[in-house]
Amino acid sequence: MKKLILIATLFLLVTQTVQAENKLFNLNIFHDNTRSIKSLLNSQIKYANKLNFDKFISTYDTNYRNGDGYDLEVYSKLVKELWQNYDNIKYGIKIKDITFESDNKAKVELVETSHADIPITKRMNGVLNSEANSIYYLKKINGKWKVTSDEIVDEVTSMLYGDAMNLDIKLTAPKEVTPGYEYTASLEFTPPKDTFAIASIAKDKVEYPQKQAKEVFRKLPDDNILERLFIANSDKANEYVIASIGLTKADIKDLSIKLSLTGFGYQIIRVNVVDEKPTSDEKPTSDDKKE
Repeated sequence: MKKLILIATLFLLVTQTVQAENKLFNLNIFHDNTRSIKSLLNSQIKYANKLNFDKFISTYDTNYRNGDGYDLEVYSKLVKELWQNYDNIKYGIKIKDITFESDNKAKVELVETSHADIPITKRMNGVLNSEANSIYYLKKINGKWKVTSDEIVDEVTSMLYGDAMNLDIKLTAPKEVTPGYEYTASLEFTPPKDTFAIASIAKDKVEYPQKQAKEVFRKLPDDNILERLFIANSDKANEYVIASIGLTKADIKDLSIKLSLTGFGYQIIRVNVVDEKPTSDEKPTSDDKKE
């Protein structure tokens, strides 16, 4: 009886080993695809940091189109223009999750970052920082993974100079809004002591070429909070909310006042315009009410 039990036990162990090997085999296939995708995305960062445009663009499918509607031609122009103006940006990514829709389709959730020191004069330094939560869609084409599309879930970019670099800026707006509906954007920061602060909040559609948003500067209220009410465009184009900040100090001498700029900057956040049921915080415009 003990021998039978031993044989049965050995049989069970063999069965478990075979099953484990099968799982391991499948896991290795998964890991091969995972490694290939990680390698592709890491190579993008390497090419971007080296400003190797051709290699960078080669990681995208020729039929690429992103969540803002840009095809590969337009996206290529944007990359070239950015690198011509800012050739010292350092890029990074953190991959959060990779899921496979099939053997040749995958979705990757990741955090993208960029940083650059951008002094404007010898006396005034500047810094650029950006962070975005993004989703990449990839497809294996002729045995190689390519990026076919991507979308940005949320994004914040700051370009600050002088004393503005030390500000704790809070620019807020809904991540998603409904076309034609109202939403509120809010800017809050505490200016340095004995500093006069002005600011503006504007918005514009994400489009190419990008238009200059109309800025209306106001004195920062005593509670250090500036708000504006916007109406989301009806074209279903995503939008940027743009905060502009100026800091000045007064130098009083011989009954004359001289204002000097001590800092300025911009912060930009994304508002995605989605054709879905509006939230309870959103309100329709007067035209929508008539309908």
